[in-house]
Amino acid sequence: MRKHALVTGASRGIGKAIAKELAAQGYDLYLVCQKNLAALQAYADTLSLEYQIRCVCFGGDIGNSSYIDEIFQQITSLDLLINCAGIAHIGLLQDMTDEEWHHVMHTNVDSVFYTCRKAIPLMLAQSNGCIINISSVWGATGASMETAYSASKGAVNALTKALGKELAPSHIKVNAIACGLIDTEMNSHLSSEELEEIISGIPADRIGKPEEVASLVLHLIHAPEYLTGQIITLDGGWI
Repeated sequence: MRKHALVTGASRGIGKAIAKELAAQGYDLYLVCQKNLAALQAYADTLSLEYQIRCVCFGGDIGNSSYIDEIFQQITSLDLLINCAGIAHIGLLQDMTDEEWHHVMHTNVDSVFYTCRKAIPLMLAQSNGCIINISSVWGATGASMETAYSASKGAVNALTKALGKELAPSHIKVNAIACGLIDTEMNSHLSSEELEEIISGIPADRIGKPEEVASLVLHLIHAPEYLTGQIITLDGGWI
């Protein structure tokens, strides 16, 4: 039987790397993005051809519960859920608008709740499953000028720990990966000087790669069932 995985935020960066890793492992994929559906579909076609797997793509507001309901109407079996969709906001909290705050929470937190809520019954039906949420080191330590982002990832961490306890008796693992500085579009606002300064404080002495996050996802999928409710940090020894 082919296994099925749903990956949000799959059109770029970490989500894109995870999609490729899962395709290489023979998963049939449901890939979700917010804006870049044409690019995602082209990438999915490449994965389907290269790895002989089935890809179904969706483009829309991942933080909208009705939209998630529409996606799951097309999913009858699910072994793996990867919540990777996320946005950042740089600026002082005092300058944030209500709309900016809610947009961060809508995308980073609401989406995780909605996808988990729909995925859980499918996993319960087969007494097995795995949920992995892509988080950030700022969810534990907080980052100046990224208060809303830090708060959203802190919420994802708490949700992960609580849901891991809730689903452990049903043989469903729930973990999160707290990423450090990863080479993605989200960090494109940093100047070369700012990057150099940050990297100088990372013991690994370099920026992380999306493929390394994807590799850790694979390890968590195959980890013992007893490993659940955990926040695994991937940051080159930074924090």
